[in-house]
Amino acid sequence: MLGAIVIGILAGWLAGKLMRGSGYGILGDLVLGLVGGVVGGWLFRQLHIRGPNGAIGALVVATCGAVILVFIVHTMVRRRFWRF
Repeated sequence: MLGAIVIGILAGWLAGKLMRGSGYGILGDLVLGLVGGVVGGWLFRQLHIRGPNGAIGALVVATCGAVILVFIVHTMVRRRFWRF
């Protein structure tokens, strides 16, 4: 459990750096990384991609999922603000 939280924080922080240039705070990074891990795991299974094993593999999958989540959120927020 503690390992998943650490991986989630790191994945969320990496996604924040890759997509926006800064993180979302410790809680935001944690949520983004944990949800990103679920999204990334599901996506990798659907595409029949086998990632690396261990903590590095979990970090890669979670970071990919978190980057996808950040992209989706940024797209939705951008479209909402364009309407006003």
